[in-house]
Amino acid sequence: MKITSILPLAALSTAFVLPEQQVFSQLAVESHRSDDFAFVKLPSKEQVEDKIEHSIEKLGHRFDQVVKCSKHALDSAIDYAAETGSEASEKVHQKGFEAASWIDSTAHFGSNDHHHHNEPNQTLYQLISTSKYTTKLAAAIEEYPDLVVLLNGTIANYTIFAPIDSAFDKIPDKAPKPSKEFLKKVLLYHVSPEYYPAAKVLVTHTVPTALTVDTVGIGPQRVSTNIGLKGLTVNFYSRIIAIDIFGTNGVIHGIDSLLVPPPNAVDIIQFLPGEFSTLELGLTKTGLLPAINDTSAHIGGTIFAPSNFAFQKLGPKINGFLFSSYGQKYLKALLKYHVVANQTLYSDAYYAVDSVDNQDIPAGTFHIDLPTLLEDKSLSVNVARYGRLIVIRINGFSQVTIEDGIAADGVIQVVSDVLIPPKRIDRMEQHYQGEELTVEDLKERLELYA
Repeated sequence: MKITSILPLAALSTAFVLPEQQVFSQLAVESHRSDDFAFVKLPSKEQVEDKIEHSIEKLGHRFDQVVKCSKHALDSAIDYAAETGSEASEKVHQKGFEAASWIDSTAHFGSNDHHHHNEPNQTLYQLISTSKYTTKLAAAIEEYPDLVVLLNGTIANYTIFAPIDSAFDKIPDKAPKPSKEFLKKVLLYHVSPEYYPAAKVLVTHTVPTALTVDTVGIGPQRVSTNIGLKGLTVNFYSRIIAIDIFGTNGVIHGIDSLLVPPPNAVDIIQFLPGEFSTLELGLTKTGLLPAINDTSAHIGGTIFAPSNFAFQKLGPKINGFLFSSYGQKYLKALLKYHVVANQTLYSDAYYAVDSVDNQDIPAGTFHIDLPTLLEDKSLSVNVARYGRLIVIRINGFSQVTIEDGIAADGVIQVVSDVLIPPKRIDRMEQHYQGEELTVEDLKERLELYA
């Protein structure tokens, strides 16, 4: 497995989880971009296990020392983060990156038990409402009595990604006040009904939130967690600045930017012409763009999105044919083969409309056949998951190069190649494996559907 599979294109990744369009007039969320990549030499699994356990134990011990000296754990954790600055952050995230590449999360972090030394005596809401760093978050939560009850309750062990006061300061002074309904959605998007201490976050790609939306399917909306040059972030742009502030009913992680629910998948594609202008042009010319964006026609979905470079790999002759007036019907059939309706496949979770429950993708290997919009044609998807290292292959050839472009109506998985439907040879389907492709060969594969 190549390490490049876990190092996404930073410029694209930082924009991959985007606020709803109408939110741009209400909230300003800083997007931090980076153009450099850090390639690391992967150690053995045993070395990594030792390092991650030592790192987490050491970090937890240092936080415990600070907490013992203060009456308020959340204030202490944020004070500690501010005092130690980037040095401590870089050290723990460097260890986290190594561990995330190899360690099986279910083997080490499958329990919901609290593994901290000092038993908490406050609920998550009490920690937030009495902290000097989360006064604005507390004021927002207090507008919704049901949220106060939720975060004081003990029905579950919750996780809160808590924006500190300076995160709210990023909202422009002249921005209109958001509606109460929208603000509640934003607050719910910061809460997970499941227990995610830092050790588990480090080996997790996506986290379910308390925000449920009809357009994503039967499961909750999710946030992504990422490890890169900025350290540990949520939705690529919001940096986690304090970890593992435990309450009697869960855990809090402090973040430096507000999280806002994402837009539809089509909006994300249109927002990133540097990566998807060819795909957008194809969807527009074939009339598929509005159809895919019509959430009344599907509940959730997965778009395997070829980048501009993936189209370039087809060569000028095939591209010239596909985008000609004669080739347009073939282009439409080809693009349909990249779209899955009513089934949302994240790198570590799967939602299906016809399923009773959503499911987590287990460690190890996972296979699923996803029916596409192209009649009677499915994609054969294999997911290999080992901690944070996840490799997704389609039809045994094309690989997902950037995972989990979380959208309001599903997810985008960026693929390394344009997906080519199989052809029949002696009554057997033969998948495209990267061999040289001619216009005539492509037409033969798509003729029945064009």
